[in-house]
Amino acid sequence: MEPQNFRFGGGAADTLLHPLVAVAMLVTIVLIFVLPRKYVIVPFLLTIFLFPYGQCVVLGGVHFFVSRILIIAGLARLAAAQPSSSASRLAGGFNGIDRAFACCAVFSALAFVLLYMDTAALVNKLGAVLDALGGYFFLRFLIQGWEDVRRTIKMLALIAVVVAVCMLIERLAFRNIFGLLGGVGLVPSVRDGQIRAQGPFEVYVTAGAFGATLPPLFAWLWKSGGAKVAAVLGIISAAIITVTSNTSTALSAYAAGIAALCLWPLRKQMRRIRWGLVITLVGLHLVMKAPVWALIARVDLTGSSSGFHRFMILDNCIRHFSSWWLLGVKDFDTWGWDMFDVGNEYVVYAETGGLISLIFFLAVISRSFGKLGTARKRIAGDRKEEWLLWSLGAALFAHVMAYFGISYFDQVKFAWYVLLAIISAGISEARRSSVPQVHEVLASSYQAESAMNWDLQETNR
Repeated sequence: MEPQNFRFGGGAADTLLHPLVAVAMLVTIVLIFVLPRKYVIVPFLLTIFLFPYGQCVVLGGVHFFVSRILIIAGLARLAAAQPSSSASRLAGGFNGIDRAFACCAVFSALAFVLLYMDTAALVNKLGAVLDALGGYFFLRFLIQGWEDVRRTIKMLALIAVVVAVCMLIERLAFRNIFGLLGGVGLVPSVRDGQIRAQGPFEVYVTAGAFGATLPPLFAWLWKSGGAKVAAVLGIISAAIITVTSNTSTALSAYAAGIAALCLWPLRKQMRRIRWGLVITLVGLHLVMKAPVWALIARVDLTGSSSGFHRFMILDNCIRHFSSWWLLGVKDFDTWGWDMFDVGNEYVVYAETGGLISLIFFLAVISRSFGKLGTARKRIAGDRKEEWLLWSLGAALFAHVMAYFGISYFDQVKFAWYVLLAIISAGISEARRSSVPQVHEVLASSYQAESAMNWDLQETNR
């Protein structure tokens, strides 16, 4: 899902493709077709995350980003795949999360095109839909079971290590190594005297969000055994990425993911905790002079955050509901100072796609949480698989918090797609694991019933 890209051309006016990136892209395309499915995730993620998103080829005015070219190759591989009679191309089949995601991508693009009624808007949103649906469903195809999940998280740990080292160098040497490739600047951003490293990402906020949402996945990798070194390196690297980005959004998301992990002992009381949180927010809204969402303005974990701007973005969106609910709105940038910078994923879906797009986006999140909870209850007692599902829920919560401070518009959106694909794979595996348990219960009941019938027959005799 890429609701925000107001540069109708998609970015640079001319082709920007460093020779090193071109070679890596071509090698990755070949590997997508020749490697076994389970190993394709390795070159795909490496190329997606470790090269600046702005690298692209322009043909006929249409921008083919490296990630988009890889997605097209991946869809060709997916179309050529022959599923077995007992398996689908997608783990667990086309589920509720997939439906909500597809509807969100299609409706947000359709609303945007109807709003602008412009050929450039149509081209832009066709590319956005290709990125969203193509990238997401290709990842769903690649991530099918526990081993695929483990391999994917280990790759994310390796990527985090590389990004963390480069962002640390950027912070200390005031030079972004990835700027040598083009697509990102050589000199990092500075706010209030604090360097904000960004690595291969377009801005420091998305870089921070990438690192901040990974620790719950690495925590599972540690507990699962067999990959403790990768887990430790990943956890350390995620912390370095979060800190060197120097943003409250990243720090808040990082804290949210860790806090969610710590609620593991209270997992059976989550309904009460959720209702308690809702009642608390409603109570605060009733007694506060400002609306409860004004609390966002008070979030400043770095001493140089724009919490008040984040509050104004959300406040203006709520107050102008009548302007955007149908298809979105064009002139939201006139609602106040700096309102063109929509640093909130929920607001972006609302203001550029209307109420239906926002509802479908929230449905993706709610169905992911709901299915994780149902799957965890189904395998209650299997602490290993329960912990995986809980870790996925914690990572999902970290993204939910990050969305209040940033809209995903560069390669960080693939971190979101990867998580959703892992969630679907985990739910599918949990469903499969619960089948033997059901069979055992039925078998025990049948044996008990047979023994009872035998006893009755003996008594009658």
